[in-house]
Amino acid sequence: MLILIMKLTPTEEELMNHLWRLKRAFMKDLLECYSDPKPATTTVSTLLTRMQEKNFVGYESTGKSREYFPLVSKESYFSKHLNGLIKNFFNDSPAQFASFFAKKTELTQEELLQLKKIIDDQLNSKK
Repeated sequence: MLILIMKLTPTEEELMNHLWRLKRAFMKDLLECYSDPKPATTTVSTLLTRMQEKNFVGYESTGKSREYFPLVSKESYFSKHLNGLIKNFFNDSPAQFASFFAKKTELTQEELLQLKKIIDDQLNSKK
C-alpha cells in the first residue's frame, strides 16, 4: 500500500525553500531570490495560491500587500517524505534504507565516520 503525502512540485519547492530561508516575505522579497530571468509576478502569485490551498503557506495582509510565511517547517516536510520513501521503497525498514544509502551513495570514509558518530550519539542518548 502506497502512502500519499501532500507534495510540492519542483517549482513550488524552489519557492518554498526561499520562504523557509526568509521566514516571512512580501512578493518583492520572493522575486529578489530568483536569478535572472526572474519569473513573472503572476507566476509566483499562482504558485503561492496553490501552496496556500495545500496548506503550506499562509499570509497576513498589510495594506494592499501580503506578507507570506511557511505553515510547514522544512524539517517536517522532509521528514514526512523520507518516512514515506522508507515505507514505500524499503519495506518500512530504516535499516534497509541506511544500508542502501551507505552502499550506493559513494560516501567518503570521512562521511561514513560522521554517520557512525551520529548513530553512536543516538545510541548513547537512548541508554
